[in-house]
Order: sequence, then C-alpha cells, then structure tokens
Amino acid sequence: MIRWLLFILVYILLCLYTLQALRSGTRLPWVHYLYIAISLAVLGNFVYQFTWGEADGRVLSRPKSYAFGFLLAVLTFNLITMIFLFSEDIIRILVAGYHKVLGGKGEFSLPARRRFLSLLALGVASLPFGALLYGMYRGKYNFKVLRYNLEFKDLPEAFHNYTITQISDIHSGSFDNRSKISYGVDLINRQESDVIFFTGDLVNNKVTEMGPWKELFSGLRAPDGVFSILGNHDYGDYVDWDTEELKAQNLEDLKNLQREMGFDLLLNEHRYLERGDDRIALVGVENWGRGGFKKAGDLRKATEGIQENDFKILLSHDPSHWEDKVIHDPLHFHLTLSGHTHGMQFGIEIPGWVKWSPVKWRYRYWAGIYEELGQYINVNRGFGFLGYPGRVGIWPEITVITLKKTSLT
Repeated sequence: MIRWLLFILVYILLCLYTLQALRSGTRLPWVHYLYIAISLAVLGNFVYQFTWGEADGRVLSRPKSYAFGFLLAVLTFNLITMIFLFSEDIIRILVAGYHKVLGGKGEFSLPARRRFLSLLALGVASLPFGALLYGMYRGKYNFKVLRYNLEFKDLPEAFHNYTITQISDIHSGSFDNRSKISYGVDLINRQESDVIFFTGDLVNNKVTEMGPWKELFSGLRAPDGVFSILGNHDYGDYVDWDTEELKAQNLEDLKNLQREMGFDLLLNEHRYLERGDDRIALVGVENWGRGGFKKAGDLRKATEGIQENDFKILLSHDPSHWEDKVIHDPLHFHLTLSGHTHGMQFGIEIPGWVKWSPVKWRYRYWAGIYEELGQYINVNRGFGFLGYPGRVGIWPEITVITLKKTSLT
C-alpha cells in the first residue's frame, strides 16, 4: 500500500511539473484541463488494472498491457519535459540568488519561465509520446520481411538456394486484431519458402490463448513442412496453477495443439530434410535460457544418431543457449535459429547505419545474423508482442534465409 501511495505521489508531482510547462506555453484553459483529465484517467486505469483488475499470472493480460502502455507514454512525456524545466529551474535559482546576494536586491525572486523553452520541452517530449502511441496502434502489426543469404562451403549441393522462413514469439495471448494476424500469416505463406520454422513462445501462459488463432496458423504451408520448438512461455511457468497436474496438462494440450495445426514439434530430437541423396539434419531442443529461465534443452539427446559431418540446423528459442553451449559444441552447428528477445520491441534500426536497443545490455546476440567460429545464428525479432502492447523501431519480423553453397555462387 505504501509503494502505491509513493508511486501516485511521484506521478502527480511529475504531472504538476509538466503542467507548469503547459501554462507557460499556452494560456488556453481547456488545454490544461485536457492534460489533467488524461493524466488522471491513465493513472486511475493503471491502478485499477494492477490492483482489482484481472490478475492471471505474471505476464500482463491485454487490459493490463494497455494500462502499462498508456502509463509509459505519459511518464515518458512528463520526464522529458521535466528534464528541460528542471535545467531551467537550476538557472533561475542561481540567477535569483545572484541578484539577492550580489545584486543589491533585498528579496529572493525567481525569474519567470521562458515560454520558448517550455514550448521546446513540450515539442521534444511529444515525439516519444507519439511514437509510443503509434507503436501500440500500428507498429505492433507492421510486419517486415527480412532476407539473408548465407554461404557454406559444406552445404550439400542439392540444398543450394534452399529457402527457410523463420517466425518466432507469436504470443497469441496478446493479439487483438484478426485481420492483421491474417495478413501476417498470409505474408509468411507468400514467401513460398521450402520450409517454415517456428522457434517458440506460441502463447503467453495458457494453451487456450491460441484457440481464436488456431485456424489461421493451421494455414501455414511449405513443401518440406512446418517445424516448431517450445519457448519459455509455453511451459506455463508464469501462472500460479491450482495443481501441478493442471500445469502439466496445459503443456500436453499445447503440444497436441501444435500437432493438430500441422506443426512438427521437436522436443530434444531431430529430423532429416532430404533432397535426393543429400540431406540436412534439423535439430530442435526445448527451451534453455541463461539465468532463471527453464533449462530443458538437451543437445546430447537431440543429436543422438547424427553424424559429425552432417550439415546441421538447430532450433533453440533463447540465443543465450547458442552463446553458452552451442558455439563450442564439438558437433558444429552450421546455423542456429532463435528468438526470445523481441529486440525489446523498442529501438532504432537504420540498415547499414544504426542498430540499437536497450536489450543489447542483456543479450549480446539480440537481433539479426551473427557469426562466431564459422557458425551462424539468426535472432528473430518476433512475430507478436508482450508486456508493452506495441513496437517502436523494432518491427515484427518474418525472416527468409537462403542457403548457398560457396562453390556454386
């Protein structure tokens, strides 16, 4: 209760500070009242959703995620405005002190705020505010197809120009627009790749979240099939279950659901993709993540029977598995496909110029293609979204990778 009171107090103080900028920038009362109304509505909705509202698990429900998204937008607007005003206030205090002590004035009087600086603060603050709102309503379904060509000396000749479509982190429990998801699924199929790989996190918490979307994703098609693995959210670890039996049943139902959708789910096992006399080993492990994440992935079990000279593609949800276990494995996995990070759903990417997101401080390999010791990994930015119900700068991704044999390029 004390934490809530402190949070509300700080929020109100930030709003009052921003209100000063609005009063300096415009003398229209309706603007001031509109800002007060929006700020209080956002605060009230957030408090309600995170106290008396739905509380099913540690992963944010749709109402909670929107409450968090709106609060984040308002707080960002307030904080940026405060930085400008606080800087000005320091100067105002110094000037007032100078005039009182050395200027011969008998009283301490702060100079008036400068209207230009208030307008500048509001203008700068409106940019991330608008971006966060855009991310919630348009950015989260702004699907991008990213294409890569990867060359390998030992790729079987029959697999030269073999195409892979990878999707990851569907998070069906967050979806709220059927037409946009239908478009995304159709966009996957329009790549006409030889095979489709899904690298985990079908749901946020429970298998029932996928019910409304099962039909759409059952329509994924590729000549060599659709293969999948589990991500950390698929195990139901972020929900307080009444019994362990219910949790285990949820996982079994999710596995069966994927099979019903036509996904070939790999659970620490492998398959072979064949072209005439040539073949590629496809290895799929359960989730293995650094730190407190589930470590059910078992490379040894998944590769039993695989030959050392086989060309190998590994599906592993968390890129920290590649960094900690896969790179130095004696079997040499030519290509690993992961997801998990979402690119934090926020960042700046200008191809060839800038690639940045705060998630880089948590994951060394966080989005796109990386190479270490002659092995590649692609970290997919995710198809869906989680927590903040949007994306800014890091858009939902459909990856298309074309395998090339070096001697044939």
